[in-house]
Amino acid sequence: MRSFAKNAAFGLALLCVLPALLSYRLRALVLGRDRAIEGSTQALALWPGLLGEYLRRAFLGAVLDRCDRSATIGFGTIFSKAGASIAENVVIGPRCHIGLATIERDVLIAPGCHLPSGARIHGTSDTNKAIRDQPGNVTRVVIGEGTWVGSAAVVMADVGAHSVIAAGAVVHDAIPAGVVAGGVPARVLKRR
Repeated sequence: MRSFAKNAAFGLALLCVLPALLSYRLRALVLGRDRAIEGSTQALALWPGLLGEYLRRAFLGAVLDRCDRSATIGFGTIFSKAGASIAENVVIGPRCHIGLATIERDVLIAPGCHLPSGARIHGTSDTNKAIRDQPGNVTRVVIGEGTWVGSAAVVMADVGAHSVIAAGAVVHDAIPAGVVAGGVPARVLKRR
């Protein structure tokens, strides 16, 4: 019975987000997928509670490369890259920013975390040119299965499976599997 109720709620949420999906598809034709998804997720991020979770999941399941129906996307969370991938049982807390990331199964991301699209999304080498006008290097960040990312962490590089990233950490270089890492820049503190 519970499974039936969840499926019915998901179907109803999908019907509710159809106007947002149509708007996204039209804007994506003009602006591109990434610009279109950012605006759409800003609007959907404002729906609180369980209703908001269902609406975000239904929308993101239709527009991201992958968003599993078991994922939970918290209030205020914004996506900036349509190529993001969210696996089973992922929980993304409120007020997060997700760029080009693969978030593997059973990952927990605490509130206020940022997963931009790598560490070099803005070019900075030419001092005669504004930073916004310099090409950057967008790279996919992979968060390994079973990892926990603490509040307000910034993750700009891959994190191995079953690791813990401390609150407030800044991950600039890859973190191996099965460790606890923290600090600015993040470094391995101990094995789990």
